[in-house]
Amino acid sequence: MPRLPLHPKKTGQAVSLQVEVQRDSCTLAAIFIVNAPSSSTTSTVRKASLFYFVFVMFSYTTGGPFGLEAMVTTSGPGMSLLYVLFVPLFWCIPVSLVAAELTTAMPVEGGFYRWSRAAFGDFWGFLAGWWNWSASFLLGGSYAVLFTDYLAYYFPGITGWKHWLVSFALIAFITWVNVRGIQMVGKAATVFELLIFIPVLVMIVLGLAKWHHNPFVPLVPPNQPFSKVFGVGLALVIWAYSGYEQLSSVAEEVENPQRSYPRALALVVPLSIAAYFLPTLAALAALGDWQQWKDGYFSTAALLIGGPWLGGLMTIAAMICNVALLNSTVLTTTRMPFALAEDGYLPPFLTRRHPRYGTPWIAILISAAIYASLALHSLGDLISIYVWLRAATTVLTVLSAWGLRRKRPDLPRAFRIPGGNLGLVYVIAMPLAMTYVVVRYSDPIAIRWGPWALAAGPVVYFVVKWFAKRAAQKAAKAE
Repeated sequence: MPRLPLHPKKTGQAVSLQVEVQRDSCTLAAIFIVNAPSSSTTSTVRKASLFYFVFVMFSYTTGGPFGLEAMVTTSGPGMSLLYVLFVPLFWCIPVSLVAAELTTAMPVEGGFYRWSRAAFGDFWGFLAGWWNWSASFLLGGSYAVLFTDYLAYYFPGITGWKHWLVSFALIAFITWVNVRGIQMVGKAATVFELLIFIPVLVMIVLGLAKWHHNPFVPLVPPNQPFSKVFGVGLALVIWAYSGYEQLSSVAEEVENPQRSYPRALALVVPLSIAAYFLPTLAALAALGDWQQWKDGYFSTAALLIGGPWLGGLMTIAAMICNVALLNSTVLTTTRMPFALAEDGYLPPFLTRRHPRYGTPWIAILISAAIYASLALHSLGDLISIYVWLRAATTVLTVLSAWGLRRKRPDLPRAFRIPGGNLGLVYVIAMPLAMTYVVVRYSDPIAIRWGPWALAAGPVVYFVVKWFAKRAAQKAAKAE
């Protein structure tokens, strides 16, 4: 039977835990009650302040404008700019409001995985964790592919097997770094973002100064199939605006998370919108060559707008961005199989820690091997399937806000979703509507493989339950 750890990680907070056990086919339903931090307690753990946590969150969720270039060609320049401006109203803003409320109510290790499990029980909690880990395979592969796409700016001969070899080398290096226990800290994230945004800001200023074209024309490309315009492009922008609930898993490492998390979200969301919108607008306004946009095009745009020096700096910034994103993805998502294994859902060998560095090295190596195998595919293919898994996890996250309000209305919430019941309807209905649109208008690759990726979760869950039941029966007979 899967087991739930009864003691959250101690981090200097006064935490009480109530577990309500409901036996239904060996199912545990857990409800966490987390009190406000006690002012009398002290912590020896160094935590991130709000200033550095903002950069950590931005580095994980956005990093920079890179990765959306192909959307301009597939969806059209006008539709791409509208996507960047208005999709947040349907996606990351509702998710951010949910993450802010639930983090203040339950600032515990595991974040959205724990929220889903507390709200809806073991099965749905497991799916939240499993789908998130599965999505990380595609996400890690995507960052490695995008890194190599930008490196090809300097070395055009990097194609085919050479392209995969470079992606594999990056994954191997980041894996080595993570096995050694390197942590993503606020100061490092701040340095990375400064290096990234210096050339981006220069390109924005120069591009707007050379405005010669209407960046919104054409709205959509002529003679493109409907599924490509609204499917692939929307999948890319959903990917760009995903992950705002992910940092809930490190809430215990932030100073006063009940206060810092909502404030960080209020700063990061508009900053992310500006980071995607302004560089795209400036490049289209200055050049007007929307038909030429493809993965890695911002380097070309910077070259045409500012010259070789700016093109080179933009390429370096893009590569730094993808290294940082891949590193943060490994840091956050490889802890999910570790937590699932600790709860008894996955094989116990995934809980093994490195004898010297104390990291979950088995989980890291297995994840990295899958990243490398998926780096054989294009960015668009990986993101199209990733969005199905990410959307499913997001749906469970926003529904958890309703589930925990219904189950535990007495949980202390330093931040509440504004608007009362109407606000709660908004944060649930908008991501659900966007998920329907993404699934309905997915490209053929996503329609072919997305359902299989989702279906693997329930299959794994019931296989685990079956093995757990057999083990329990054998133990009973042995007694």
